[in-house]
Amino acid sequence: MDVLEHFAEHGYARLGRVCPEAIRRELVDRAEALMLGADPDLGLFFQLNAGWVGPSLNYRKVERLERDEVFLAWIRNPVFEGLATALLGPQVALYRSVLWNKAADTNMAVPWHQDDGRFWGLDRPPSLQFWTALDDAPLEAGCLEVVPGSHRGGLATPEGGTLPPDRLAEAEAASVALPAERGEVILVHNHVWHRTGQNSSGRPRRAVSASVLDGAARCRRKRRAPREFLRLWG
Repeated sequence: MDVLEHFAEHGYARLGRVCPEAIRRELVDRAEALMLGADPDLGLFFQLNAGWVGPSLNYRKVERLERDEVFLAWIRNPVFEGLATALLGPQVALYRSVLWNKAADTNMAVPWHQDDGRFWGLDRPPSLQFWTALDDAPLEAGCLEVVPGSHRGGLATPEGGTLPPDRLAEAEAASVALPAERGEVILVHNHVWHRTGQNSSGRPRRAVSASVLDGAARCRRKRRAPREFLRLWG
């Protein structure tokens, strides 16, 4: 079974160590620099418990990475281009790009969820994201976990996001852990049930995700101006 067939059937697929060590190191260095206050004019979104609270390597996530040229260059790499255009067509746009940061010995876990729903405000369901491990991500560091095939059932609720309580036992029973080596990339379908656990490894566990869309996708938001999505290819 090739990568795209596995992705279609299971909702995820491993690509192997796609990110070369030199680029991985550059991304780690840049992530740390941004969290410590480099280039504040980029307008990145930082989340610890709220927004920016000053220099810290403990932010749980940093969004809008496409505004940084180092991360944008990685997101636009030719491996991603080939897969995205094969799945979505010749015109591909970016919905969001996020640094997921589990600082050493943090108790932060992300519960079972899906990445879509009314909050996303799209005129069509998103279906593809690239997840890149910047550090080794064994089980004890809070690796990615999925429920294979769960994407085929669509959204568990129209709101999307966190799974409802009555589906959690089902997720636990069918979950598969995806420990990853640094530089490894995993394709993830937005609708596949997934989560990450706590990091008890004593080392940071960072990853970058880029969620991409058919270039024809439009934002349905009405209370504020609709979002415009950055065209990556095509």
